[in-house]
Amino acid sequence: MKRLPASQLNTNIKRERDLRALSRLGLLLFSGAILAGGFVFAAKQHFAAVKYGYTSEQLRKEREQLLRENQQLSLEKEQVSSPARLESAARALGLKPLQARQVALTSTVQNTSSVSTPASRARTQLQKDKAKLKAKASASTRR
Repeated sequence: MKRLPASQLNTNIKRERDLRALSRLGLLLFSGAILAGGFVFAAKQHFAAVKYGYTSEQLRKEREQLLRENQQLSLEKEQVSSPARLESAARALGLKPLQARQVALTSTVQNTSSVSTPASRARTQLQKDKAKLKAKASASTRR
């Protein structure tokens, strides 16, 4: 490469800056940065969606497993609390069935209202039936 000597007259000439070219270069740089940012944002959204999909699938499987477990536990609860099973468990503990002589009726509720409830009507009817049975029993022993 041949260099020009410093004694030339045009060595101190400076070129003018082309503002249009500089502005086009700045616009190109700005557009490239915006485009790259868009790609980064889109990639981030995509990976987040994939992650949420995996999480959603895992939670769905866990929910199905918990529902199956809940059904199994409900079935076990029903089987354990069945009357036949309770009776056999009570007999294994040494408990015996309830007998009529073990039941005592107590009348502790006072009738404070004039409105009769089904329970009070049943209690009154029971007392009447007891009185009739006592009268029949005493009449049959007199004969």
